[in-house]
Amino acid sequence: MKLKQRVVLLAILLVIFIFTKVFLLDNLDTSAANREDQRSFQRMMGSLRVELDPRLEHTLQSPWEIAAQWVVPREVYPEETPELGAVMHAMITKKIIKADVGYKGTQLKALLILEGGQKVVFKPKRYARDYVVEGEPYAGYDRHNAEVAAFHLDRILGFRRAPLVVGRFVNLRTEIKPVATEQLLGTFMAVGNNTCFYGKCYYCRETEPACADGDVMEGSVTLWLPDVWPLQKHRHPWGRTYREGKLARWEYDESYCDAVKKTSPYDSGPRLLDIIDTAIFDYLIGNADRHHYESFQDDEGASMLILLDNAKSFGNPALDERSILAPLYQCCIIRVSTWNRLNYLKNGVLKSALKTALSHDPISPVLSDPHLDALDQRLLGILATVKQCTDQFGPDVVLVEDRMTLSHL
Repeated sequence: MKLKQRVVLLAILLVIFIFTKVFLLDNLDTSAANREDQRSFQRMMGSLRVELDPRLEHTLQSPWEIAAQWVVPREVYPEETPELGAVMHAMITKKIIKADVGYKGTQLKALLILEGGQKVVFKPKRYARDYVVEGEPYAGYDRHNAEVAAFHLDRILGFRRAPLVVGRFVNLRTEIKPVATEQLLGTFMAVGNNTCFYGKCYYCRETEPACADGDVMEGSVTLWLPDVWPLQKHRHPWGRTYREGKLARWEYDESYCDAVKKTSPYDSGPRLLDIIDTAIFDYLIGNADRHHYESFQDDEGASMLILLDNAKSFGNPALDERSILAPLYQCCIIRVSTWNRLNYLKNGVLKSALKTALSHDPISPVLSDPHLDALDQRLLGILATVKQCTDQFGPDVVLVEDRMTLSHL
């Protein structure tokens, strides 16, 4: 063989070797990532049921200090939280030392200060578990049980972007009224033998109070995020107009996602993938009301989209509002880790996992069976949507690697 031919042959063999090595390394990396996803899923499944135990591993810290230390730019709480039960136990049992009207918003809520200075948001029960909210997908009052269920779904999906929520019964006469501000106290009233209040908010009306069963009111308490992590509010790019007959651009422009990708903070960083994760989360819970969202302040698009205010969810189990998935089917991208987690939750695993996670809660049963069944049905719709995308564009385009190493110091 001539020297020139040998050089050409060696060059070809070298190229083949390099491509083979790169291919093998890519496969090894993907396989390792997939194995870690599987291990993460198994860890989550093993810790579904949270024991509400007041004991803390870090005895020199309060539960509030521990929860505050969990918060980092990409998580509200870490994957492994042995103290989660103790923090939630404190949210249920700590004495209420002050009660005030809720922070600004459209729906009735109260701001409570618990012993130790921890703020929580209390949302009262407005509906029975089997009540079906008719009308638009964002219709009706806030559902306190939806906040509880959404938090545990956040755990199951592995997002860890929702503040801690737990159910709690409060005695309005003995626990709230003695420590209530004049502003809140002025909204209390009696309806028959029941103590009620209507609070202060955009839609709060004296004619539409929330009423206890006698003096005892069922509700949810959401842990306030630490003040050292101020929030920044953003208009959701797939928000609705809330005006009859007026469509938002995304509702008629098939190329809308291309325009979103050219605007900050969606043109780089994790925010667009967070939007798509959130669309999946909202579709599962039936939340079509995320017109705005919050992130941590001055983050330049690097911090997570925080899953706050999930109470306009679980209203109608028979309604699958596909438009909630618009970010997914218009952009046709999804995190590989999210895709893996969704596949692990097929075949009834999601319903079973959420039912187990909710069984510990003081207001259990948190969801009716039709709502639990709807989760599995909606999961099939998400998987089918991703398959349509991969059929059209290929998995290499649709399935995006976006794994971030997180630390809790």
